[in-house]
Amino acid sequence: MSVSDFDAPRAIRMGQEALAVEARALTELGPRLGDAFARAVQAVLACRGRVAVMGMGKSGHVGRKISATLASTGTPALFVHPAEAAHGDLGMVTPGDIVLALSNSGESDELNAILPVLKRLGVPVIAMTGRAESSLAAHADVVLDSAVPEEACPLQLAPTASTTAQMALGDALAVALLDARGFKAEDFARSHPGGALGRKLLTHVRDLMRSGDALPRVAAATSFTDLMREMSAKALGMAVVVDADDRVQGIFTDGDLRRLIEQGRDLRALSAAEVAHAKPRTVGADALAVDAADLMEAARITVVLVVDAHQKLLGAISINDLMRAKVI
Repeated sequence: MSVSDFDAPRAIRMGQEALAVEARALTELGPRLGDAFARAVQAVLACRGRVAVMGMGKSGHVGRKISATLASTGTPALFVHPAEAAHGDLGMVTPGDIVLALSNSGESDELNAILPVLKRLGVPVIAMTGRAESSLAAHADVVLDSAVPEEACPLQLAPTASTTAQMALGDALAVALLDARGFKAEDFARSHPGGALGRKLLTHVRDLMRSGDALPRVAAATSFTDLMREMSAKALGMAVVVDADDRVQGIFTDGDLRRLIEQGRDLRALSAAEVAHAKPRTVGADALAVDAADLMEAARITVVLVVDAHQKLLGAISINDLMRAKVI
């Protein structure tokens, strides 16, 4: 067919039909989850090692994704290619592990060839297959039924609905496992330190706050002129007023300066104590950086002071600090 003969309405119709076939496959998959699914979850929970996911061809691609999902949600897992396993990689599977084997037909030669070895190792096998009477199912300790009534491929050749069912069933297994383990967002963040969630749940205020000489601070009796010099030098848009023991007495910000100018007051005659406002917003150093961001948003401010239990100044964190760290 040439480009000029392309039938756009037909292409759209074919896409819609493919999605409808796959949607039906998933709809029919749910009611079939029963005792076997529960036993599979229980078997993985009892496993003292890792889940070794195996599959050939398209099932192998799905298996890689399932192993990654399991690993990121609290279940140690890896993908082992069945063909490579027959040539040495089976050493990656040890007693104490459990195998999740994927094959829609259940007759993958490469996969079935290593099943007897797994039995000798005493490694339990969970089969995910579309044929309950297959060789894979016969060798498995638990069989997860991933059968679909038809493929989305109009030729009924390309794995389409069947791989979608495998993918969804793998997700269902991972979700049931993370729930049974009491896996929480904080646990997910620890396995995703480079992601947005990891930054939000693993980054603390102490990791980002400015402290020491980078922190603009003045005594209560400091003149307004010197107060402004300190603010300009540290470029944080504010200065903290502290007592002799470095306890926070107040804060003066760029916003306060604008309001004073609007009032027409003689600024040169004022001291830091006279222009600062007491009880500024504060946060602890051990607080999550995202909590500091929430505080800033709620109070409509751009800087939060970091203090200890005795209100001693430890540092300050600004909205720019949070943005640079990609917490917000």
